[in-house]
Amino acid sequence: MGAESPVQFSVDRSSPVPLYFQLSQQLEAAIEHGKLAPGSLLGNEIELAGRLGLSRPTVRQAIQSLVDKGLLVRRRGIGTQVVHSQVKRPLELSSLYDDLEAAGQKPATRVLLNTTTTADAEVAAALGIAEGDEVALVERLRLTHGEPVAHLRNHLPVGLLKLESAALEETGLYRLMRSAGITLHSARQAVGARAATAEEGERLDEPEGAPLLTMQRTTFDDTGRAVEFGSHVYRASRYAFEFQLLVRP
Repeated sequence: MGAESPVQFSVDRSSPVPLYFQLSQQLEAAIEHGKLAPGSLLGNEIELAGRLGLSRPTVRQAIQSLVDKGLLVRRRGIGTQVVHSQVKRPLELSSLYDDLEAAGQKPATRVLLNTTTTADAEVAAALGIAEGDEVALVERLRLTHGEPVAHLRNHLPVGLLKLESAALEETGLYRLMRSAGITLHSARQAVGARAATAEEGERLDEPEGAPLLTMQRTTFDDTGRAVEFGSHVYRASRYAFEFQLLVRP
């Protein structure tokens, strides 16, 4: 790789896995684990092909596969550059902040709204309260490497914990809940997808109509009380959910 990218790669010619795919997987792993940070420049295709003993078309195909995923971009006069890594989040009861931090993604938060409001029918049903009851409402923009990844909207029972905007910008909501003595036990969650509205596109730096992942989650403590209802949208170009599927015995 070039001077900015001292990461080493190798390919196994005896493997049935295509050489371009082996290289693209190693490049993707280096990007995901922060070994190739956003803004890093890759060496040119001729240099990389020569060092690995691969053909230029093989290297070009590996790079193109990551360009297609949005992890790399070819810039005229600059070369091939790392844009960002896609966040791959396991489906478990954890916060986005914790998952991003564990993946070395340098999370940051911008609090857009921190107020109280009245519960509509959806929020009331999720939290097990009466429609029209007062609830806390927090809206945040979650960023990694300075780029927006998700818009988070959370409703919580009033008085559950103190929600200070400064604290919400420093850490994740679940950490604050645990610090307040709330034991998170389980959650009911639904994942979907839809097109971005103009407002969402502007907020998330995506064009109107771009694909977004959606997630709604109701979280319960160890007494069975609903303590949070989240309704979030994520940039599909930056974010993915991972599932582990098991065969029933």
